[in-house]
Amino acid sequence: MRRLLAATTLLVVVLVIIIPALVVRLDVVGPAQQRGAKVHKGEDMPIHVYIPELNKIVKMNLEDYIKGVVAAEMPAEFEVEALKAQAVAARTYAAKNMVALGGPGIAEHPGADVSADHRLSQAWLSETQLKAKWGPFGYDRYWAKISKAVDDTRGQILTYGGEPINAVFHSTSGEHTASAKEVWGFDYPYLQSVVCTWDKNSPRYSETKEIALSEIEQRLGADTGVMAAAQSGGSSVASIIDLTSSGRVDKIRIGSKTLTGLFVREKLELRSANFTIEHKGDKLLFKTTGYGHGVGMCQYGANGLAKEGRKYKEILTHYYTGVTLSNIFGS
Repeated sequence: MRRLLAATTLLVVVLVIIIPALVVRLDVVGPAQQRGAKVHKGEDMPIHVYIPELNKIVKMNLEDYIKGVVAAEMPAEFEVEALKAQAVAARTYAAKNMVALGGPGIAEHPGADVSADHRLSQAWLSETQLKAKWGPFGYDRYWAKISKAVDDTRGQILTYGGEPINAVFHSTSGEHTASAKEVWGFDYPYLQSVVCTWDKNSPRYSETKEIALSEIEQRLGADTGVMAAAQSGGSSVASIIDLTSSGRVDKIRIGSKTLTGLFVREKLELRSANFTIEHKGDKLLFKTTGYGHGVGMCQYGANGLAKEGRKYKEILTHYYTGVTLSNIFGS
């Protein structure tokens, strides 16, 4: 009788406690666990952020960090669905770099997963900085809005082939985004050129910039011969030779030198590599369309899509080709 009672008790324990526990454990396995991280459903995930102003690495909750990134990287006035898309892109970038998830971290600051310096990583702003940016009344309104966007997408990242993608983004694309290959030389299947006609309300959509020939020669190199070409009365001081598949300048001749559109954009501090050029007296006129490198999600385009009623998942899958929405907590 005692043996029967003990066996019955053991069976109940197995059926009621052990098996359900195993099922739950299996159910929460996601990209984080696949890359070696020990993460459980509902658990907070820490991230180590290098703060330049403090010159130190600060440990904080991942979701709180994402709120500071969204607040720094996208206007808080944007539609909530656009903010949600930004939150997922920002979290994906973080997840790909987090050491605990198998990422490389920040080489310049060992022990840090990411940096608040936008030149090394994503921009991030603290509560104090955001109150100064928005004011005390604006802070309450905008922080609640951004918090909702992040909370509603908690743990969600974009993956391709089971791995977090390089979820790069930019301000304004202008007609088409650029592929990663045409900008950086590396081809990613999810970073292809796509149509973007929803960013025309961006304040940075177009710009005309006049630059003196003498300054151009100084910035691009004295051997360009641009001054000599102008003084000789030549009809073509500068001309665009070739465009990329997305319509940006690939090769351009200035004076006697052939340069890449990306090099000219960087050296002349143009808003984008999507530009036209015109000779006017002792100056060259550059008319640019768009702002940023043009790869990945266009932020103003995302807001335009959100205004049309598109949800954040639709926005993300438009700009990142063939990706899957996953959750680092497995839910």
